[in-house]
Amino acid sequence: MKVDSSFHNHTGPQDVWYVLIGIPGLEHLHAWIAIPICSMYIVAVIGNVLLIFLIVTERSLHEPMYLFLFMLALADLLLSTATAPKMLAIFWFHSKSISFGSCVSQMFFIHFIFVAESAILLAMAFDRYVAICYPLRYSSILTSSVIGKIGTAAVLRSLFICGPFIFLVHRLLYCGRNVIPHSYCEHMGIARLACDSITVNIIYGLTMALLSTGLDIMLIIISYTMILSTVFQIPSWAARCKALNTCGSHICVILMFYTPAFFSFFAHRFGGKAIPSHMHILVANLYVVVPPMLNPIIYGVKTKQIQDRVVFLFSSLSTWC
Repeated sequence: MKVDSSFHNHTGPQDVWYVLIGIPGLEHLHAWIAIPICSMYIVAVIGNVLLIFLIVTERSLHEPMYLFLFMLALADLLLSTATAPKMLAIFWFHSKSISFGSCVSQMFFIHFIFVAESAILLAMAFDRYVAICYPLRYSSILTSSVIGKIGTAAVLRSLFICGPFIFLVHRLLYCGRNVIPHSYCEHMGIARLACDSITVNIIYGLTMALLSTGLDIMLIIISYTMILSTVFQIPSWAARCKALNTCGSHICVILMFYTPAFFSFFAHRFGGKAIPSHMHILVANLYVVVPPMLNPIIYGVKTKQIQDRVVFLFSSLSTWC
């Protein structure tokens, strides 16, 4: 694709319009790839909106575990909505152009939501740790005030970490390259188009990923190590299974969230030619719709209280109709 001839040697960020090409090498399959992505996005929106509605309206679900699940559902809804509509516009309508401001805004929200969701998963691991290791003190430790402070801390930490990304891409000089081989905007995708040195961008991105998400993973592992240590001291097998079952949903969500995210992160920086670009971009596209789609399903299947409320809601609707 030709670069716009109106670009000068050094272009101000406000003058840049980018071209998102979707999945490089699979352009002929874009229309077909969009069908499952659209389907998963619709299921993600319906599932997370339903989950949010149930938790907000049902007083019996106003417990720490479900309040954290409310935060997770909200983050999933925002992440998929920040990316999927533009992806579908590229795949179906060839709407590939995006302004620098819109691209940076999308970049910020994607990274912001990712860091916030990682903090929420850590909070959910702490919730399971307290519930299993200190069951008698559970309600006194995880009060509404504490949960509110945890949610606020997750948001503020995300702002502190992701805010500098905006400055880091604004400070660069751009000299004509405007084609992003991706379906949405992210930090390194924008930075690689600059004609400046992007060493600071690379170091900051990698450092923040390790100090935020990497630290979250380490703390989650520590939490589950302590949980397993406590569980295997329980003499009753039935009690052990019940305790482990309460963690099953969370473990599935953790694996779905971190595995493709880190694959995408390291492939983008260190994959080089070892990982085909279309594979990297395809995984990145699925990452923003698959976990948001599956998380409500996993918790709906594994959590009896949510199952009961869904059944009651639909039975009430069928009776009313």
